[in-house]
Amino acid sequence: MEIAGIRFAPLKIPMDRRLQTFAAGTGFVWLIFGGLISLLFSVYLLLFTRYWHVTLLYLLWFVFWDKDTSQQGGRPWHWVRSWRWWKYMKEYFPVTLERLPWVDLDPGKNYLFCCFPHGMLSLGVFCSFATDYGDFKTYFPHHTPHVVTLSQHYIMPFFREMGLALGGISAEANAINYILKYPEGGHVCVLMPGGAQESYYCKPGQYKIILHKRKGFIKLALKNGTALVPVLSFGETDTFDQVEGNTLRKIQENIRKWIGLAPVVPVGRGFFQYTFGLVPRRKPIRVVVGQPMEVPKLENPTPDEIEEYHTKFVEHLQCMFEEQKYNYLQNAEDTKLVIA
Repeated sequence: MEIAGIRFAPLKIPMDRRLQTFAAGTGFVWLIFGGLISLLFSVYLLLFTRYWHVTLLYLLWFVFWDKDTSQQGGRPWHWVRSWRWWKYMKEYFPVTLERLPWVDLDPGKNYLFCCFPHGMLSLGVFCSFATDYGDFKTYFPHHTPHVVTLSQHYIMPFFREMGLALGGISAEANAINYILKYPEGGHVCVLMPGGAQESYYCKPGQYKIILHKRKGFIKLALKNGTALVPVLSFGETDTFDQVEGNTLRKIQENIRKWIGLAPVVPVGRGFFQYTFGLVPRRKPIRVVVGQPMEVPKLENPTPDEIEEYHTKFVEHLQCMFEEQKYNYLQNAEDTKLVIA
């Protein structure tokens, strides 16, 4: 239905489908701007309301007693992870979590899931591992996932509480190391090695990742003897396009170096028309967990040893992509995994 050049959704669309669109749109906006919104809300409570003393107590507690929680395993809360909001968001695309038939995890070990591509905001990873609707427990009932996100998220009042409740931990090395060192095992650290910078390569049908210079996660895996598990999100880059340009890229890079976030200009689906907007495109995302790559435990790995296992992991990841792309991509023959 179109009125004055604006396309509206037909009235006959079921309510569940409308809720899915609303959840995906608001979820994406919240994950991007939630920290800033929460910070401004905290300032408002502190300066302009009678709740200033409660807000001040919360801020003091957070700064002096709770600031290191994101580096010590977080505090996942089932109630938050099971909000219906996440269910509708997952069903919007939809996102499905799968594993290769022969893949299994040892209950007594910890694992490092290395997820590619990052996409605009790792929506497949979020729905699969940061909520209780992703079927993670169906495949890996003896493990607890911890999604690694930017450390900046955990200094934003209120917003940090949701990140921690969803099982998030800081992207700092000591936070990842804390998970990998659990002596009884049973934990999975979910990492996007390409980081926020990889979102620059989010283009429909394109699988370009940043990995050649990302070797810190290899060092952490070797120090703990933790197996590296490749995870591919087929369809992740189809949910958004983006505005590009040389001048814009320079501005984006300067901002990214300052705040740690890649300020891309997403081109998704608008609320009223399908040309521009912050609502992701309704494209299926298949998150596939691959075969763990075992590594030895080396207390002080040398640069050569790090390079050796980095090379092996790159080959392991490329082989998985080449084998599995025919199961999930329409133009598989012409699609390559490009590693920058």
